[in-house]
Amino acid sequence: MHQALDTNGQVILLLNRRGFSTHVYCADCGHVLTCKRCDLALTFHRQRNSLLCHYCGYEDPPTYDCPQCGARTVRYQGLGTEKLQQEIAEKFPDKVVQRMDSDSMGRPGSHARVLDAFRDGRIHILMGTQMIAKGLDFPNVTLVGVINADVGLHLPDFRAAERTFQLMSQVAGRAGRGPRGGQVLIQTFTPDHPSIALAANHNYQQFAERELAQRRLHNYPPYQRLVRMIVRSLDQEAAAAFAEMLAGAFREALANEVRRAGNTGDGSAANSAIRLLGPAEAPVFRLNGYYRFHFQLQSPSAAALHRVLREVLVVVRPPANVETVVDVDPFNML
Repeated sequence: MHQALDTNGQVILLLNRRGFSTHVYCADCGHVLTCKRCDLALTFHRQRNSLLCHYCGYEDPPTYDCPQCGARTVRYQGLGTEKLQQEIAEKFPDKVVQRMDSDSMGRPGSHARVLDAFRDGRIHILMGTQMIAKGLDFPNVTLVGVINADVGLHLPDFRAAERTFQLMSQVAGRAGRGPRGGQVLIQTFTPDHPSIALAANHNYQQFAERELAQRRLHNYPPYQRLVRMIVRSLDQEAAAAFAEMLAGAFREALANEVRRAGNTGDGSAANSAIRLLGPAEAPVFRLNGYYRFHFQLQSPSAAALHRVLREVLVVVRPPANVETVVDVDPFNML
C-alpha cells in the first residue's frame, strides 16, 4: 500500500463483513452474544454503538457483562469494515480513507459522491464490502487488497465456491485498468482452494470445469432442477410436525410418480426421477422469530417437479400457525 500510494496510485480494499467486531463472546464461559430472534451472532457497530443483527435488525446495547455467567469478561473480536477503516486511517494518517458499505452509504446520493471523489483523486484509499467489487473503472487504482477472502467460502450452500470465485474475480478486475498496470493481493487461510487459487490466476475455464464436475456428482443445477421447501412457524413443534407431514406426502407422491412412469413402459421413469432430501433444520434454524425446517426436491425434469408440487400442495395445507415457502431454483440455501 505504501508503494502504491507513494507513486500517486490509489488503493481499493475489500472486506465483505460490515461492522466493527463481527462476534462478541465471554472469555470465561464461551457464551456468544446472539440475536434474540435469530440463531445468529450479533455484530458490534461502533458508529451506532450497538450490537446489531444483520438479518432482522434487532439491536442490543454493548456490554462487558456476560448474560450467561455474569462475569465481566465479554470480548469483542473479529474484523469488520468499521474496524478496518480505523486501522487503515491510523496507519496512513496523511491519506484520505473512505468506507463504502450499506451502513455508510445510507443517504441519497452518497454512493455517487464517494465514487466521484475517488475518481478525482480526492480519496486515496477506498474500502468496503462487495459494493466496491463490481463495475468500477478507475485507471489510477494500482493495488487491490482482499481481506479475509474465506468469509463466504465455507457456508452450507452449494454455490459458496462459485460466489467466492466470482467476488475475487470481480474485485481483481478493479486493478490495472490503466497504463500503469496493477497488483492484487488476497489474504486467505486456504490459498490452495480452487476458488482462491484459480481466481488469483484468472483461470475461469478450469474453475468452471471443476465446479461443474462437483455439481454433476451431487445432482445440483445446472444438471438437475431444484426446489427448496421451507416450513416455518413461531411454534417450533408445529413447524417440525408439519414438515414431517409434508415430506411424507411428497414421498407418497414420488412413489405414485414412479408407478405412473413405470406403467408407460417408455423408459421415462429414469428421466423424471425425483430425489427427496430432508426434512432437516435450516442452516439458520431460527430467523426473525420463526423456526425453520427445509427439504429439497431434485430432478432432471422440471415438468415432473411441477407435477408433484401441484399434486401435494393442493391437498396438504398448513395449519394457521405454519407457513410454507416454495423456492424453485433457490438462490440461497441458508
